[in-house]
Amino acid sequence: MQPITDRPVRFALVGCGRISRNHVEALARHQGRAELVAVCDREPAALAATVAATGAKGFDSLDALLAGSEPDVVVLATPSGLHAQQAMRIAAAGRHVLTEKPMATKFDEGMAMVRACRDAGVKLFVVKQNRLNATVQLVKSAIEQGRFGRIFMSTVNVFWTRPQSYYDAAPWRGRWDLDGGAFMNQASHYVDLLDWLVGPVDNVHAYTATLDRNIEAEDTGVLSLRLRHGGLASINVTMLTYPQNLEGSITILGEKGTVKIGGTAVNKIEHWQFADTRPEDEAVKAASYDLGAGASVYGFGHPLYYDNVIRTLRGEADAAVDGYEGLRSLEILVAAYRSARDGQRVGLPLVF
Repeated sequence: MQPITDRPVRFALVGCGRISRNHVEALARHQGRAELVAVCDREPAALAATVAATGAKGFDSLDALLAGSEPDVVVLATPSGLHAQQAMRIAAAGRHVLTEKPMATKFDEGMAMVRACRDAGVKLFVVKQNRLNATVQLVKSAIEQGRFGRIFMSTVNVFWTRPQSYYDAAPWRGRWDLDGGAFMNQASHYVDLLDWLVGPVDNVHAYTATLDRNIEAEDTGVLSLRLRHGGLASINVTMLTYPQNLEGSITILGEKGTVKIGGTAVNKIEHWQFADTRPEDEAVKAASYDLGAGASVYGFGHPLYYDNVIRTLRGEADAAVDGYEGLRSLEILVAAYRSARDGQRVGLPLVF
């Protein structure tokens, strides 16, 4: 498709629920370069509220939106299990697709999304906004510069809380077909960050449990990983932390450096120590940030992510996270669920 250079990039948003506000606010930050032309939700109240807040045209179904509006990109902020079929319909209509995480709940459906967009000649963007956190960017830079030396161990902790009322408010939450559990939903970004920072992953072994929430999928899980470079890693996740979100962290222990990004959602650099000292270490002091009222775990990366999407469609950049990148963390998540189900180690890449 030709780059869009003579007008703002037109976006449509499908799904007006919990995460939609981040997309609306991100697009507002790019006024003049992007515009929200249509929104969609099957719930009349949610749709009406978003129409009132944005002034965009409202639709009660994806098919109606595709028939009645002219977006360049359709954003999927819908239940994860719906992403694949919706993405393929959007691609068939000749529109680019931007999907929230995870891109799908099944690996074959994720691959079908990639194939459909490739065959239709449209782009598939997968939202991984936490990669753009200032804290995470500093760690990525240190790894690329070789400051850690050999990386021995990496640990992710996601100790959050989701009360039963959270799941009851939207019946799709916690269902295997539409959502998955704590790994697939809440920890999806952290699985991506671990793989992006210290991957690729060679094999995994997982345990999952549904200890206290009335849902199909897990509310708690532990995942052990062997990395291709020989290091070990672990991911520990629970939605049962009392009484509120406690920690979303990544710790990296290397031959010549130790770093921990913590806070509620990798928003604070809690430890930063290397064998050498560099001028950029001063930036560490300013990288930490507060999440604001309500302690949102989404962070502030959506506007930065949209900047890359807009520049990509204008022909000024390449997609930072496309469908192929999105498949990497989805593959790890699916491998983790297979391991927990079968009680054995699962190697990557997956074999079907």
